Amino acid sequence: MQSSYKEPNELGYYGEFGGAYIPEMLYPNVEELRVNYLEIIHSASFQEEYKGLLKDYAGRETPLYYASRLSQKYNTNIYLKREDLCHTGAHKVNNTIGQILVAERLGKKRIIAETGAGQHGVATATVCALKGLQCIVYMGEKDIERQAPNVARMKMLGATVVPATSGSRTLKDATNEAIRDWINHPEETFYIIGSVVGPHPYPDMVARFQSVISSEIRTQLKEKTGTELPKAVIACVGGGSNAAGTFYHFLDEPSVDIIAVEAAGCGVHSGKSAATTQLGRPGILHGSKSYVMQTEDGQVVEPHSISAGLDYPGIGPLHANLHATGRGKFLSATDQEALDAAFELARLEGIIPALESAHALAALNKVQFAKEDNVVICLSGRGDKDMDTYMRVMATS
Repeated sequence: MQSSYKEPNELGYYGEFGGAYIPEMLYPNVEELRVNYLEIIHSASFQEEYKGLLKDYAGRETPLYYASRLSQKYNTNIYLKREDLCHTGAHKVNNTIGQILVAERLGKKRIIAETGAGQHGVATATVCALKGLQCIVYMGEKDIERQAPNVARMKMLGATVVPATSGSRTLKDATNEAIRDWINHPEETFYIIGSVVGPHPYPDMVARFQSVISSEIRTQLKEKTGTELPKAVIACVGGGSNAAGTFYHFLDEPSVDIIAVEAAGCGVHSGKSAATTQLGRPGILHGSKSYVMQTEDGQVVEPHSISAGLDYPGIGPLHANLHATGRGKFLSATDQEALDAAFELARLEGIIPALESAHALAALNKVQFAKEDNVVICLSGRGDKDMDTYMRVMATS
């Protein structure tokens, strides 16, 4: 067994996954960040500002809610970590607050980001407005259409939203465009990556910022049940930042089951899926080695999911290692299973989840738990942004 699943080695590898595969033009930027990020985030001034903003601006700590009717239905104890109640509507702001403070300390004035569902774009635009910095967000043309409210929020916050018009016009393509921008403006630009993907040190840095989720879960669960350790923690995984944050402080606790749920789309083998650990093989994508959905000759396969935030052909290297070593159990949920789970939570608990989070909820139909088990599910975002999709479903049912 690995000594720790949480942190990469000095070269940025979790087991065989990770590293920094970058164009020469970006080496100075990535190296500047690698050399300085731990010293910056461990400094007293950083921690004071970061924790203060998480508390007073983002609204942490978020509740750990006992879902009594859901628990009754599945005959176990289900707790929801309410990241949907964070400022901006999702867990993404935990990371953007951290990264904007790092960017400030490195003297960067121009911020770029990529976004799929739009939550990371909104969270980046939010902190750029807070700090008075220029913000450019790349977003797939298809995602701009299906996440119009978030696009409007970004623009209202002062960000420039640039459509990615190539490929599947989704998250992968937005990331490609953001990297191109970074190559063209290396000196003054800081790239706020929204998930535990990209070249080292991004996966580690993002996981550290999101680890506040599992840190709070341990404290809150002990208050409610007398023990810090649940039977299982469950989260949806695309790139995997909410999952990394939910799992982080349980990864080296072998008694806790780690359950990740990917997007199966129209079915894992339908040709319209984003179940990377089932369909992918090791490869390089967006600056690191991980599992990548690809053809025999290494061309990236276009992913599909009803949820824009899970519509990604790769997975963060931390998660790839959890899959490869067997530390994490990786499931998948179809578009329909996620929709069913979303409507179930709305009608049983009065909470409308993001479609991404609904994939995690769908795991309740796939894993059997005992009556006395405590199960924590990360409710990574709220469903406001997905109301158009939900309305279309209701109109046809």
